[in-house]
Amino acid sequence: MFSLQTIFGQGNQFYTLLEEAAVAAHDATKALHEMLKAADRQPALDAFKLARQRERETSDKISQELVDSFITPIEREDIEALSSALYKIPKQVEKFADRYSLATRHLEHIDFAPRAAMLEQAADVVVKMVHQLRHLKLEPMKALNDQLRALENEADRLMLELYRDIYSGQLDNLQMFLLKEFFEILEKAIDRCREAGVVAYQIVLKNS
Repeated sequence: MFSLQTIFGQGNQFYTLLEEAAVAAHDATKALHEMLKAADRQPALDAFKLARQRERETSDKISQELVDSFITPIEREDIEALSSALYKIPKQVEKFADRYSLATRHLEHIDFAPRAAMLEQAADVVVKMVHQLRHLKLEPMKALNDQLRALENEADRLMLELYRDIYSGQLDNLQMFLLKEFFEILEKAIDRCREAGVVAYQIVLKNS
């Protein structure tokens, strides 16, 4: 079912703003991956702060446009839901980065990079899904949704491996606590990507 707004192509600034929000979220995950795979792994938080600021500014613009605009290309509730879901991705990434910067010396021998790479991949899929909203075609969106689901399933599998490490008896109590906390933050960030993807997919289901 197509609305008159969609037929006449009005309100396209919402697509642009949602795309900007998705890219900002992806940039935050890229910054995290780069930090965690660096040899010295010395946290540099400026990239996260910048991505988070861009996301916040875009979210504010979307909220203002919803107030100012009579016409939207998709339902207002869907725009709000997707904007909110995208906003939570860099927020979760920044949470990891901030805490990691405080605990680096306790985490020297723990490799978070593979999970961070998976998070970056998930955020990249979200960017593609948000770009697909302009076309409202089900098949491409379904393929991307399946890809995102597969990444989430792989992240769940890696979490099970993590718990084997935690209960191996080779870590002290502090390392066990930190390992569990940081991997769960990464897992939640991937969940945030999945949530944004679900919203985008449901929008296409509703409008295709």
